Amino acid sequence: MASTARARDAGDAFTLRGTTAVVTGGTQGLGRAIVESMCARGARVYTCARTKADVDAACDAWRARGYDVQGCACDVSDHEQREAFVARVREAFGGALHALINNVGFNVRKPTTAFTKEEYGKLMTTNLEASFEMCKLFHDQLRASGDGKIVFNSSVAGLTSIQSGALYAMSKGAMNQLTRSLACEWAKDNIRVNAVAPWYTNTPLAAQVLKNETYRRAVVDRTPMGRVGEPPEVGDVVAFLCMPASSYITGVIVPIDGGFTVHGFIPPKL
Repeated sequence: MASTARARDAGDAFTLRGTTAVVTGGTQGLGRAIVESMCARGARVYTCARTKADVDAACDAWRARGYDVQGCACDVSDHEQREAFVARVREAFGGALHALINNVGFNVRKPTTAFTKEEYGKLMTTNLEASFEMCKLFHDQLRASGDGKIVFNSSVAGLTSIQSGALYAMSKGAMNQLTRSLACEWAKDNIRVNAVAPWYTNTPLAAQVLKNETYRRAVVDRTPMGRVGEPPEVGDVVAFLCMPASSYITGVIVPIDGGFTVHGFIPPKL
């Protein structure tokens, strides 16, 4: 990729200056951390959330920090809203997009036999179909940049069982395979595709579970680093995967988990 080579010659392997990025669901939690990590390294970002007030408040706060961020209301699970969002981004960035971060997702925690058809449809549409369709809709803009990147916000639930709901795990497992497939299919278009797979991280969503001290202790005890993650620790890895420094990395799912997914047998203290 010629553009990547030029950036490295200029000593800019670890910057996002001069690049454009889309982050879905960027006003809260990991999405917000991703926007801030991208902007802090010089990217121009376009984001969305379901509520206009949330987008406006977040963008105002970011601009006060000197970040170049635009956004609009969009429910990415809705086909018509997705298409309108893509058109807005095209207008804002002139038809060339360097990075697409598919961040939106949610979970329903219940036994498999208790899931309703409606819950199945909503979760799979939001977590998987929306990201799949976003990749298709943004493909031409990513290709036009000459150096496109896609990063999916997956989960360790797509790598191993964490008993947090079968549907969520299914959606993330499929997302991981989509990462591998698109990485190979779209390499010819100079589009790299990777995913991050966080473990429990200090976000408002995770707080609903981690407020139970017994549960939190179990999470920490199972994590070799002995703590939950922090949102910037996810955002910074996403930013790295969009930089010239990661130019030969594609098709990879990166666990951001303090060692959780490689933590096997714990011998008893004798």
